[in-house]
Amino acid sequence: MNRRRTMTRHLTNRFANFLVSLSLVFLMTSVASTARADSDDGIVRVKSAVPMAEAITRIKANIASKGIKFFSEIDQSKLAADAGIKLRPSTLLVFGNPPLGTQFITSNPNAGLDWPVRLLLTQDDNRDVWAIWTDFDWIARRHNIRDRAAQFAMATMVVKSITSTVTAK
Repeated sequence: MNRRRTMTRHLTNRFANFLVSLSLVFLMTSVASTARADSDDGIVRVKSAVPMAEAITRIKANIASKGIKFFSEIDQSKLAADAGIKLRPSTLLVFGNPPLGTQFITSNPNAGLDWPVRLLLTQDDNRDVWAIWTDFDWIARRHNIRDRAAQFAMATMVVKSITSTVTAK
């Protein structure tokens, strides 16, 4: 009887892991369809379905729920206003996972220019809100990093997951 419970528990765990993996694949596929990197400049843009303030709140909450370190929120439009310059809403969020991000820097110290992750939330002339970041494959090419493919793939998966929180109402 005990062995049967153990087998049942093992099969249940395997099935649950399969479902989690399947969900991640679905999430990545759906987010990949809305995120695009401009080939020349390495910029990825995802259109938000929610206003700027809500997008910032959702993204910060998702970062916290993942246990990722949040470093800074920079309200660029406020900084511009303080300097007497009019700027559409623009906020830069800086966050990262040091055990992951510092691996890029150990491969090439110049990669520190692109880490931690910077995610820009901005509003265009049509009042559409966009989440924008630098494509991690582009960063790898920029710094000639060839020994961290799995880590770059993980970083891509994480930022797409984070930004997916703003693509639905």
